[in-house]
Amino acid sequence: MRALGVHHVSIKVKDAPEAVRFYCDVLGLSVRPDRPDFGFGGAWLDAGGQQVHLVEGALPQDEGQHFALQVDDLDLAIDELRSRGVGVSDPIPVGSARQAFVNDPDGNLIELHQPG
Repeated sequence: MRALGVHHVSIKVKDAPEAVRFYCDVLGLSVRPDRPDFGFGGAWLDAGGQQVHLVEGALPQDEGQHFALQVDDLDLAIDELRSRGVGVSDPIPVGSARQAFVNDPDGNLIELHQPG
C-alpha cells in the first residue's frame, strides 16, 4: 500500500449549522455541495483542497485528538481570531515550524500550523 495523502478528517459536532458557521465564518473553510444525504446532520467542508467532514452525534471524550490547518501567517491568524473574541493559544515553536491551538464551539481541538 502507498497512501497518496489525507482525503478528509471527520469531526463530531452537536449542532452542524453552528459548527458550519464557525468553520466557515471564523476559520475560512467553505461548504462543499457534494455531501450525500446520510440521514443525519452534518456538512462537508473544503480546506484548501482537503476536506473536513462535520458529523452530528455524540462527542468523543477529549484525549488530545486534533487536526491541523496550515496557515501562511500564524501571528496574523492569531490576531484575527482574538479580534473576533475567539480564544487561541500563544504560538509555540515545533522544530522550524510554529503552532497554536483553538477549540471549535463543541470543544474539538484544532491546531493552526505554520510550516518552517
